[in-house]
Amino acid sequence: MSALEPRVPEKTAAVPPAPPRAGILGPAYRTLSIGIISVIFLIAFEATAVGTAMPVAARELEGIGLYAFAFSAYFTTSLFGMVLAGQWADRQGPLRPLTVGIASFATGLVVAGTAGAMWVFVLGRAIQGFGGGLVIVALYVVVSRAYEERLRPAIMAAFAASWVIPSIVGPLASGTVTEHLGWRWVFLGIPPLVVVPLAIALPAIRRTASGPVDPGAPPVAFDRRRIRLALGISTGAGLLQYAAQDLRWLSLLPGAVGVALLVPAVRGLLPRGTYRARRGLPSVVLLRGLAAGAFIGAESFIPLMLVTQRGLSPTLAGFSLALGGLTWAGGSWLQSKGRMAPYRERLMVGGMVMVAAAIAAAPAVLIESVPVWTLALAWAVGCLGMGLVIGSTSVLLLKLSAPEEAGANSAALQISDALANVVLLAGGGAAFAALGGGAVGAAHAVAAEGAAASHPGAFVVVFLPMACVALVGAWVATRLDPASAPEAV
Repeated sequence: MSALEPRVPEKTAAVPPAPPRAGILGPAYRTLSIGIISVIFLIAFEATAVGTAMPVAARELEGIGLYAFAFSAYFTTSLFGMVLAGQWADRQGPLRPLTVGIASFATGLVVAGTAGAMWVFVLGRAIQGFGGGLVIVALYVVVSRAYEERLRPAIMAAFAASWVIPSIVGPLASGTVTEHLGWRWVFLGIPPLVVVPLAIALPAIRRTASGPVDPGAPPVAFDRRRIRLALGISTGAGLLQYAAQDLRWLSLLPGAVGVALLVPAVRGLLPRGTYRARRGLPSVVLLRGLAAGAFIGAESFIPLMLVTQRGLSPTLAGFSLALGGLTWAGGSWLQSKGRMAPYRERLMVGGMVMVAAAIAAAPAVLIESVPVWTLALAWAVGCLGMGLVIGSTSVLLLKLSAPEEAGANSAALQISDALANVVLLAGGGAAFAALGGGAVGAAHAVAAEGAAASHPGAFVVVFLPMACVALVGAWVATRLDPASAPEAV
């Protein structure tokens, strides 16, 4: 070809446009997402509905004295289930612990729903808690293995959204069923529904997240030391709760034994440096406990305060918190947006400040001239902050965990969450009782029956320390990025 002849451009193959990136409900993830979200929905519905039926069950079974243990039994056995699930999922995949967990959860509901004595009811709650501990950790491992990192904030936001409808409908549905069919059907009506998420989720999990991370590696035995520590943390938490609910000198002994069991167990099960707020993963785990413990420790006393101090019915007191379900989901949705990722730490600091402000504002309704609806608005702000924080801690934990450590680290996150609930509820309950609020179990009975008011100061000594804990969490939220730590010299 002469240099003067025009050059004809060569034909090139057309490059097909890149396929749009699928979301959590795209073809590749739809079945799995619907299945595991259904599991969370059932757990959420049970958690919000059972509290309404519990006082009636305790009175019918003549077990008001064991009322608080129906709650604590769930938390203590769930701690053991979390540790076991973490090891089980890391070694064999999340499918088996999830299956056993759902089956145990359903079995516990049946035992509680058919109980003829209060101790059997408490046993059912313990079985249910063990199953719940297995399920929640196994689901975190499923998310870490089956979903791309960019999709994890979205699936965590979907988990939070799964609590919205139960938080609004659960108490009303439970109250209606309890009144017209009996409290037992609140428990017995849920197990048949477990079949649906099992049928949907398990085949999808088997395809995407079953088996060990490295199938060619030799199987690793369970860490017996961690199992012993798990038993220690569960037993210690139970003893600590018992001591906090029985304000006598003799209760110091089981309380001291509980602390002696808890301290080494916590040191062995949580990442090193957790309680020194070391940057990175330890601070993520610590923040989860501070946020959940402060928030739940305060929220547990809000219905009681509204019933005994402002004369609301239990139903209206429960509905005063309903708006929080929507704002919590909104906060979780906001943190899931990709454009928010560079600002995640700031969002979490702001979220913890919102939580602290909401808790500190709650006892203002003890003043008669303050409208009750102001508490509903304040609590909605706190729930928005919790949505920002809880979803983000889950995302950061999976981001900072190697695949083979996702189970153990997810268990540590849930242990921090549950243990903080136990410790702060025990401390808050003891302070409440000491200042004239009455024993925790009796307090719930008072709330259910709308009986005489407790001393207003008893509520103040619950809320203000919880607000301080939340402020400590705001500081810990500045230490989540390991890259910002000073380099070693």
